[in-house]
Amino acid sequence: MKKRWIAAVIFSLLCVAAVILVCTFFGAADITIKDTLIVLTNKMTGLLETEADALGAKNTIIWDLRFPRSLLAFLVGGALALCGGVYQAIFKNPMADPFVLGISSGAAFGATIGIILAIPASFLGLNTISFFAFGGAILAIFFVYNIAKVGKQANTTSLLLCGIAVNQLLTAVISFAMLLSANQMKKIYFWTLGSFSSKGWDHVFNVLPYIIIGLIVIFLFAKELDIIVLGDETAIRFGIDVEKNKRILFIVTSLVMAACVSVSGIIGFVGLVSPHIVRLVWGPAHKKLLPMSFLLGGIVLCICDTISRSIIASEIPVGIVTAIIGAPFFIYLLRAKNTEVL
Repeated sequence: MKKRWIAAVIFSLLCVAAVILVCTFFGAADITIKDTLIVLTNKMTGLLETEADALGAKNTIIWDLRFPRSLLAFLVGGALALCGGVYQAIFKNPMADPFVLGISSGAAFGATIGIILAIPASFLGLNTISFFAFGGAILAIFFVYNIAKVGKQANTTSLLLCGIAVNQLLTAVISFAMLLSANQMKKIYFWTLGSFSSKGWDHVFNVLPYIIIGLIVIFLFAKELDIIVLGDETAIRFGIDVEKNKRILFIVTSLVMAACVSVSGIIGFVGLVSPHIVRLVWGPAHKKLLPMSFLLGGIVLCICDTISRSIIASEIPVGIVTAIIGAPFFIYLLRAKNTEVL
């Protein structure tokens, strides 16, 4: 079993490398896989410098535009799937997704303010819209948690209901803002559908620390999640401080999600579907579920982003592609299993 797991991890990592490579060379410009390999080899190892320089503008297209975009799509997709797996365990609900605590509406509200203000500035590498989106997501989580908290604790049902309430409230405020700023309506609406357009290395480096720290912390709680999913009372009998563990996981996943949403907009279904697929193959053990969900989510979003910029000349938001592919597939999974996955 251990050998099978190691082989699966190696195979998955090779699939990740292959998908990112293919997604990097795929596009409107006439660039081959050979060109892509030459540029990436040169940038990462310093070899093939003459061959890379001979490619001219292709060098810039590959390294400064396509590769960071594909890498960012993989990281965000992986983070969405990872957080989705955590929320499905904490809420003991297979329908829970990464935006259940109002993160999406908070980020969209912040982005709406940034778009309306149109301040031509940046902070820590984030443009105004991304910075406001990050702040909006964090504020939404803060309000949800404090409204749901009774004494020093906030149970999952209260958090879920408060998240829904905040989502509805902020969605209404965003709609009102769109009516008042009709000239910015299209830009706001486009952002809420999710996109990696015009994203580069700055965005990769801004989300990377959050994702790395989030991965490490969440993996450390894999065993606790295995027990928490059985029920809070069972977890307490095993000596687990359920509220403390949930609080830490909520904070970590919320920061990861806020960072991702601030650079990508709102992208649905990746965080909902990916953990289900992995659970069907590898079972409910979070030691395997979490890393495989991260890899699968990254692959799925990377492919969806490539599709979104290839279907028509003016690219469509990646959130539309994930919804079109994800919704029917998720329905198929539910029909095929005809039972709860958790």
